[in-house]
Amino acid sequence: MIPSLPARRVQSDGFAQRLMTGTALGAALYVLLSLPAHAQSGEAANTGSEVMELPTIAVEGVRDDDYKTDNSASDKFTAPLVNTPKSVTVIPKQVMQERNADSLDDVLRTTPGITLGAGEGGVPNADLPNIRGFASEGNIYIDGMRDTGSQTRDMFNLEQVEVIKGPGSAYAGRGSTGGSLNLVTKKAQADNFVAGSVSAGYPLRGRTELDGNYAFTDNAAMRVNLMWEETEVAGRDEVETSSIGFAPSLSLGLGQPTRATISLYHLQTDDMPDYGHPYDQATGRPVDVDQENFYGLTNRDFQETQTDAAQVEIEHDIDDALTVRNVTRFSWSENDYIVTNPDDSAGNVANGTVWRAIKSRNADTTVITNQTELSGDFDTGGLGHSFNTGIELSREDSKNRNYSVDTGNRDCSVTGIGASSGYNCTSLFDPDPGDPWAGSIAPSTGSSQTSVDTMSIYAFDTIEIDPQWLVNLGLRYDKYRTEAESSGGRGGPYNGSNDTDFINYQAGVVYKPAPNGSVYVNYGTSSDPSGTTAGEGRDNLGSSNENLDPEESRSYEVGTKWDLFDEQLAVTAAIFRTEKTNARIATAPGRGANQVLGGEQRVDGFELGVSGDITERWHVFGGYTFLDSEIVDDGPNATDDGNEIPNVPTHSLSIWSTYDLLDDWTLGGGATYMSSRFGNTGNTVEVPDYWRFDGMARYSITENADLRLNVENILDKKYYDKPYVTHFATVAPGRSVVLSTDFTF
Repeated sequence: MIPSLPARRVQSDGFAQRLMTGTALGAALYVLLSLPAHAQSGEAANTGSEVMELPTIAVEGVRDDDYKTDNSASDKFTAPLVNTPKSVTVIPKQVMQERNADSLDDVLRTTPGITLGAGEGGVPNADLPNIRGFASEGNIYIDGMRDTGSQTRDMFNLEQVEVIKGPGSAYAGRGSTGGSLNLVTKKAQADNFVAGSVSAGYPLRGRTELDGNYAFTDNAAMRVNLMWEETEVAGRDEVETSSIGFAPSLSLGLGQPTRATISLYHLQTDDMPDYGHPYDQATGRPVDVDQENFYGLTNRDFQETQTDAAQVEIEHDIDDALTVRNVTRFSWSENDYIVTNPDDSAGNVANGTVWRAIKSRNADTTVITNQTELSGDFDTGGLGHSFNTGIELSREDSKNRNYSVDTGNRDCSVTGIGASSGYNCTSLFDPDPGDPWAGSIAPSTGSSQTSVDTMSIYAFDTIEIDPQWLVNLGLRYDKYRTEAESSGGRGGPYNGSNDTDFINYQAGVVYKPAPNGSVYVNYGTSSDPSGTTAGEGRDNLGSSNENLDPEESRSYEVGTKWDLFDEQLAVTAAIFRTEKTNARIATAPGRGANQVLGGEQRVDGFELGVSGDITERWHVFGGYTFLDSEIVDDGPNATDDGNEIPNVPTHSLSIWSTYDLLDDWTLGGGATYMSSRFGNTGNTVEVPDYWRFDGMARYSITENADLRLNVENILDKKYYDKPYVTHFATVAPGRSVVLSTDFTF
């Protein structure tokens, strides 16, 4: 099998023009690649008849079928995961493939403690993860670089997904109250191979992935990943996805003291968006209708997204113990859609009708980031140090426009349903997505622009006091400025800014009762300034919050980690508390009221995790998370004190296990459980708990090709995975059957 290593990203339409902003990279690349190789060792070459003694080179391969990951791909983690005093879950490529998880939403369903958020108006229809009870859509990273912008993500170019849990602004910068996600991409290797998969299924599904790597020389290689997909969403009438992806990477200097990787990435999607079912205001839960009921309009609704990115990474080994790394990443993303919001207001659901309200967005975000890091090891005063320090500069520009769409009268009892309402009203129990809607669509007159400039300096150090005691420290300073300008909308014209700086840190102590285990305590902080996720459409800067200092959060965690069964199985357990101590709260009821700092939110919990091999044939990945959330103080005008934080399940469980019955046959299965969750702070709308079961069978045709059968949601359970504050909850996919051919040559 081919060993799997990470890679990087890039772009398409107008790519050359956008990349001009980073042409200084060419000069930097030329200078670094021109450095003489002997400068890395500081020693002259032996001459004459002397025997040259070459250093020992250790080559470590990575099994393609590993569930267990020993190290983070980020150099900010200065110790192996078993010695890291923080909860980190790494979802490897093998688990993603076996579970047929192709989108970020699919992958995150494999890990307890994470829920998915729903978009509406101010919050876009995009990737919206919540980690340990707090929104984390602004804390998604590509190879350690913040990946902002309203978008949907595909997994075709990823090696693994790392979930870093708990307040972590020392690692990630602004935000990250609940944690962050690091998506580790594929990069070129010093081997020749072709790998991929071809899938077909029911409901209609077609997906092809190709991964080709070609080594030009011993030190240079190119890798190209391609993806195409056309899929109907199981259990949902007329809902489908279409996407195409392209991700090449070029690596130079492989195995040399100076290395460079240039990566490009393009993803384009064309989907029918889906906001699920409306709430029943009498019960506060989604209406009891057929799972397939879709309230959108096929001749009006659409969602088209595009992401283009370019990345240049240069590494230079100063000596055996020091490495400097510089990465520049440029990205542009666009999210353009009109989606039907099945509206439950004006008594419509009670009357057996649904108003086809719309939510729309035409937004794009441009980001350029440069990160320079120095990593290495040294000893001082009898103490061993493994460190990482760096500086990061970034600029983010976001623009947002909406559409003006004729949606008629909100009260369907006045207009009736069907033609009399212009098809803006439809039946609750028998909607027709093919209704001949002929209303008007025009660009909205209002628009908004937001820019964010950040300068950060950070340092991390794992200090080995002796083989049994380690201290892990991290410190980060951020200087942050955001500017926003709006020409209209609900709040009217606005032009303002927020300037702030903040320091965050984390400190942990690790005790190792045995070489394969650890017990730890950890404390970490995070800061969340106003406008921090404007690129994702949430928390936009305005007159109500422009003068506020950042929200502050802190976390306490006690845990243990063990590598068992000859270090083939990782088992973890942790108890934690996360506190947001000065949350933004409104000074008066209603939208647009001025905000002050003074609210408090708290999540107490514990979690268990397992990944790896119980025996040579039995593999397992998963865990359990318990979360006890509370809105401790929601401000003087709120009545929500003591309520649960929205979209936080008390119990969540996800387990996946496979067993190699014979050399050629593998059977696998998974179970997912999530308890009920409230959609709003008032705890008046709720989605019920659910169990979901999945299965897999794999047959090895040859050493190079497998047949894999996945049955997802075996029992065809109707459940809701994204509860919104009002109006609706999205319906998770129903049962699907997918047959795939996986190959490696």
